Amino acid sequence: MFGCHSEPRVVGSRRATYASRMTQPGFGMTPIGSIATPWRTIADCPRNGRQPDPAPVCRVRVFEPFVAGLRGLEGMSHLILIYWLDQVKSAQLVFTPPFDTEPRGVFATRGPRRPNPIGLSVARFDGFDGPDQLLVRFLDCVDGTPLLDIKPYLPTTDAEPDAAMGWLAPHATRNANTPG
Repeated sequence: MFGCHSEPRVVGSRRATYASRMTQPGFGMTPIGSIATPWRTIADCPRNGRQPDPAPVCRVRVFEPFVAGLRGLEGMSHLILIYWLDQVKSAQLVFTPPFDTEPRGVFATRGPRRPNPIGLSVARFDGFDGPDQLLVRFLDCVDGTPLLDIKPYLPTTDAEPDAAMGWLAPHATRNANTPG
């Protein structure tokens, strides 16, 4: 299994820049944990968490002050994980995705180089591996990514089966990890 860090990894000037943004006066975020994945760099990460087949088991470690907040997750099949993409150097508002030929705005993509580098994944919850450790699948972030929040995924509220994907429709991930 992948190693977990006891504290969020904030190393080097680019990470320090984003870490300092998270604590500016009038605005603050506190990582509640860290995410362990098999991917060491942004380039190693899959395009989305459903792309690897089979999807690897990843580990989420919740820091001690927040462990009580995990109460009641038993029985959930999926969770929404929100995390800080701390390896992103700077925002790129327009770019050509590697699987497309047209330049696209960052808000029309799921790319990591965002003005506020926040990532979100709907992860399958495989259960606990200790009181502060969650086992999950379908992540697409770098090992050591700071975790910002966990929410239960509610299919009655969070799913939109008829949602249109626009220009991304022909590029949709289709494998054993995706419905339909």
